[in-house]
Amino acid sequence: MEKLDLRKQHKHLYAPSAKQVEVVDVPELKFVTIDGQIEAGEGGPSTSAGFQEALQAVYGASFTLKFMSKQRQDNPIDFGVMALEGLWWVEGEEFDITKPGAWSYRLLMMQPDHIDDAMFQEALAQLQRKRPSATLARLRLASFHEGLSVQIMHVGPYAAEPETVARLHAYAADHGYRFRGAHHEIYLGDPRRSAPDKLRTILRQPVQRSDV
Repeated sequence: MEKLDLRKQHKHLYAPSAKQVEVVDVPELKFVTIDGQIEAGEGGPSTSAGFQEALQAVYGASFTLKFMSKQRQDNPIDFGVMALEGLWWVEGEEFDITKPGAWSYRLLMMQPDHIDDAMFQEALAQLQRKRPSATLARLRLASFHEGLSVQIMHVGPYAAEPETVARLHAYAADHGYRFRGAHHEIYLGDPRRSAPDKLRTILRQPVQRSDV
């Protein structure tokens, strides 16, 4: 059986330095994705019921696709489920990670190229039979091309992220870039199993040249 290691294939995107900001050009990649919003009074991702349902839907679809891929009679392929990713923004305003409020989000989990829409629809059907949920209808299989970005590994609790985000801002300003698009986080650690000071989160921000 063929085995794919997506994280190894895209090592430059998923294993950045924690010591210095890096510039990367993120190609078009395929994801299971879902959009949503955390209302101002919900407190944040950990206390938002809608966010937690979206989270479970993305994980459920991704693990189902992995098992379906392994069980194919024609060319079975095994692959590791990738890390959860999140795009964050505020409608009509500049996103500020230090000001929780009505945050919009897009959760993503990368999929290998051979995962197609037919497999995705079958995965959704299997999930609906096992654990019916209206949230599953909001899932999509879609491509996302982020392009030129700056990124760095943040090690530590989520509450300390603003200091690392400030490093991204400083690097962009010093090297002739300006931010564009949504704030991007890639969650390599599990807060349920890791001590806060051991959590690893890739912070990524799309950029463009300031003179463009």
